[in-house]
Formats: sequence, structure tokens, C-alpha cells
Amino acid sequence: MKKDDSMTSAGSGGIEISRRAFVKSSLAAGAVLGSGLSLSAFVPMKRANAETGKQSAQWMPAACQGCTSWCAKQVYVIDGKAVKVRGNPHSKVNQGASCPRAHMALQQVYDPDRIKVPMKRTNPEKGRDQDPKFVPVSWDEALDMMADRVMELRENGESHKYMLMRGRYTYMRDILYDSMTKIIGSPNNISHSAICAEGEKFGPYYTEGFWGYRQYDVENTRYILLWGADPLAANRQVSYYSKAWGSALDRAKVAIVEPRLSATAAKADEWIPARPGYDGALAVAMAHVILTEGLWYRDFVGDFKDGKNRFIEGREVDEDLFAEKHTHGVVRWWNLELKDKTPQWAEEISGVEAAQIRRVAVEFAQAAPHVMSWLGGGPVMQVRGGYASMACHALNGLVGACDNLGGTMVSNKEYTSGFPGYDQYLDDIAKKGTQHEKIDQRGRLEFPCLKKGKSGGGVITNRAADGIADEDPYEIKMAIAYMNNFNFSAPQGQRWDKALSKIPFLVHITTNASEFSWFADLVLPDTHHMFEKWGYLKSTGNGYRHVPLLQPIIDMPFDP
Repeated sequence: MKKDDSMTSAGSGGIEISRRAFVKSSLAAGAVLGSGLSLSAFVPMKRANAETGKQSAQWMPAACQGCTSWCAKQVYVIDGKAVKVRGNPHSKVNQGASCPRAHMALQQVYDPDRIKVPMKRTNPEKGRDQDPKFVPVSWDEALDMMADRVMELRENGESHKYMLMRGRYTYMRDILYDSMTKIIGSPNNISHSAICAEGEKFGPYYTEGFWGYRQYDVENTRYILLWGADPLAANRQVSYYSKAWGSALDRAKVAIVEPRLSATAAKADEWIPARPGYDGALAVAMAHVILTEGLWYRDFVGDFKDGKNRFIEGREVDEDLFAEKHTHGVVRWWNLELKDKTPQWAEEISGVEAAQIRRVAVEFAQAAPHVMSWLGGGPVMQVRGGYASMACHALNGLVGACDNLGGTMVSNKEYTSGFPGYDQYLDDIAKKGTQHEKIDQRGRLEFPCLKKGKSGGGVITNRAADGIADEDPYEIKMAIAYMNNFNFSAPQGQRWDKALSKIPFLVHITTNASEFSWFADLVLPDTHHMFEKWGYLKSTGNGYRHVPLLQPIIDMPFDP
């Protein structure tokens, strides 16, 4: 296949385009829709108010991508410039509130150091100690460079050596991240999810069958037990929780397991400063107390058939003696794990006094079922974090808090439809290329927790760096990345330094230069998530589903 070979569109009446032109236009469209590169990057957007000479000012609907709550916002725009951000008062998810992330977006969009034009690397050497010596190039030249590389891989039967890496996203991602990668002929669409929320999702997935972001009914709860979560300052729904927390404190007790005195810990009734990495030990010790004290929620869990509690320290229990209702395997969990996990055992390794462990467990269970064991990123984003996630979340089952008033809530799906499928666009090259093993090596025995390489998201982000660096199962020759900076955000960022140094052609789509950009061969300017691009989002929060829409609402602060 040559670059100038033509292809005829089925059902197009014989319209012919070159394969290279098709790839080039696909890359352009994919970049526009998937990463957020605005159409204004190709056709500058002008405002009608410039003709009238009158000042135009209005509140424009928008959405924030500072976290995956994707809160609805309103932006005050004067003559094409954003000057203020607030929560959308019509939103049921954030109830008109806004956390600092949204306000900081104004600094981001008008940052004088934003990437404004495509830039090409002229120094072939890569490393933190190497100056890339970037020079500006036109959009045509940049897209030609990308199209040529893609076509070269396909011509050589190496389409699987193409890779797409993403960070945060809108659901337009399905075009660039999924469809375009498969149409090119590669299995390698790699996300940041494993260093985001995958570990935290393991617990609900393997104990409850739910893969997604949990919700917590703070408005009706009586006891909040947090594990490495700081809802007043970090992670999801900070806007809503900052507004609702005061009333929650009026009726509920709050205990937080957290090595540092976080913003939420400072306002809690009980701070439990455990040693980092031992949250799971505390969780199983609390489960031990709940069972030995007979405090499990019988309407949900069930009971011994004769009503006599046989959960006694150090003793196994006959499973046939217990009649379970809505849980599965409580007695087996006791026999295999809990029977010897006393508060005294946990004290020795966690640094938390046994008396405090026992007291918190008893108070938590006595407030059931309107309670919550709230899982954050702290306990799980580490070695064996998936098991800590399971232990912490399983407490919700023991006290009947799952999908209960004042407890944890499983999210329903949002009302959206997907994009058209890509199967009809896969040629033989693409079909063959997508059959290769993924570069992150998922499904291997090193990760037995991943059944057939799939936990939900399934990605193992940092193993992708190892796969690239070691060329295992093969080398990566071209990669496109957007809205990410793995060299900074991933643990052991030097792994990514080593990996990116080995990629012959790396494209980074970003608003600002970063550690990742330093290794790129081509840097493309991205649009800002709140103000400058089209897209749609979908998420849940505060018991509601919502689908925020993104649209360009300001003039670009520079001419691309």
C-alpha cells in the first residue's frame, strides 16, 4: 500500500480520497472531538458584538472537569472574556456550589504561558537534561507529520505499535481514544485510570459487583466512617460536600482514618491517625468486633439459625449454622480472615490503640443501618490496596448500609447513547493489529486480581511504561497523548522518563508545557476544558444523574 493509494467510500457514489488524506483528516477530526482541540484552532471564532460597539455580558452555562463529578457551572462572560465562575443554581448535583478548582480555571485559561501554536522538536536527544529546542510549525505541517507516521506503521504491518494515552476526558473521548485507535489498527488505548480510581473501585466491585463511583447519602446519615477520604478538600463532589457538611455534622458522628490531619479530619469527631498502609488491618479488626459483639445488621446479613452468636475469637464457625439473607460468605470471611484479627492485633501494626478501634466499631454498628464506610484513595493507591478497598467497603454490608438511607448508593446509568460503532471501518490491517497483546501487559499472572485482564477499567497504567521501556511485548514507535502528565502524576515518574525517551515519535496535546511535553517530538495546543471546546460529560452525584454539556463560550485569548 502506498501513501497515494486511493480508497472508495462504500455507498458514497464512488467518491475517492487518498489514504493519507483520510488519515490526516481523521487525525484532525479526532483531535478536535476527542481531546478538545477547538474548531477555532482552525477557523478563529469572532464575536458579533464587535460590530455593535456595545458591551456584551451574560452568564453562560458550562461544566468543570476538575474532577469526575463534572459539576455544572455558570461563567460570566463580558465581551468574549470569562471574568467569574459560579455553580449552576439549577444543578441538583452540586446545588449551585463551587469548589476552588472551578475558580482556578480562570487562571488556567488566561495563563500567558499556554501553548499557542504547534511546536516541533529539533533535538533528537531526549531526557530531562536535554533541551528539546522546539520550533513553531504550521498546523498543516504538524498534521502531515502525524499522518505520515501512522501510514508508515500501517504499510509496514506495525499498526499495533501505535499508542494513544489519555488523562481526564469528556465522553467525546470515544472517537479519539477508542474508535480511531482501533481503526488505525492498535489495541493500545491507555488511560490514567489505574493511578486515579481503579484501586478504590476494586472494593465495591469484588464485594458488591459495582464498578463505578459510589455516592454517599450524607443528608440522612447517622455515622460517617472515612478511610483516607477528604471530601471537603479533595476527590469528587467537593462543591456539594462543602455545602452539605455543616448540616451533616449536626446529626451524624464523623470518624476518619487518616495519617495526616486533613481538612475533613480537623472537623471530625474522631481522628484515627493510622500508619500509612494499615487501613485494611483496622477494617478487618472492626469487622471482628462487630461480629463478636453481635452488632451486625440482621435484617440485611441474616443470623444464626438458633439465634446464638458463635463468632468467638479464634474459633471457626460451621457455615451451615448461619442463615444469610442479602450477603454472601460472611461466615467464610470470618473463618478465613477475621477470627484472629482482634483490635490488639491491629494496634501492633497500625499504631491505633485497641480501645479506639473497638469504640469506633461499636458506635458505627450501633448507628446502623444509616451509616457509611466511605472509601477514599489513601488506603488503596498502594501495594495490596485492592484488598484494603474490599475490607473497608465490606463493612457497609455488615451493617446493612448498602443502598440504604444514609448509607452508600450505587449509581444508575445516565441517559445517553453512544457513538456509531467502528467495526465497519476496520480493514484487514486494523483487524490484525488489534489482536496483539496490550502494552500494559494486563492479564498476566503478576496481577492475579485481574480476571482475564479486566477489573472494570482493566488498565495498568504504570505497566505501560515498563512495557514501552522493555519493549515487552513489543516496541512502541508512535504515541499521542492528551490531558496527562504521567512523568509527574504517576508513582516513580522516572519510569515514564525512560519509556518516553524510547518512543521515536511522541505527540503531546496540552494547554501548558509539562514534564511529559519535554519528551515530545510534537506539541499541539489544547483548548481549556471549561471555556473553549465542545463535548459532553455524564456522571452522578448527590443521588442524581446528569449530563453536562460543554461549548465554546469565550474568544480564544490568542490566535492559534
